[in-house]
Amino acid sequence: MKNRRAEDEARISFATPELLWQVLTAKRWEILRSLCGAGPMSIREAARRAGRDVKAVHGDITALLNAGVMSRIEDGRVEFPFEVVKVELELRAA
Repeated sequence: MKNRRAEDEARISFATPELLWQVLTAKRWEILRSLCGAGPMSIREAARRAGRDVKAVHGDITALLNAGVMSRIEDGRVEFPFEVVKVELELRAA
C-alpha cells in the first residue's frame, strides 16, 4: 500500500451548488489556479501572480480563508497547499 500524504485526502464540501459558485467565483478560481502548488506567499504576491489589484485579491482570499479553501500560516502568509484539485458535482433527478 502506498503511503499517502494528508493533503491527498483533504476534502471540502458545499451544501448546495449555489454555495459552491458563491464561494468559488471565476476570479477566486483564478487565484487558486495561480497559487496551486506554489507554497506560502503574501497576499501582495498572490495579487501579482493573478494579475489583479491587491485590495480585490485580499477580499477574495479572505472569503476563501473563511470557507476553509485556503489557510493562513503563522507568519501571516497564505497558502493553497494542493497541486491538484478535483471538483465533483452530482445532479440527481427530482
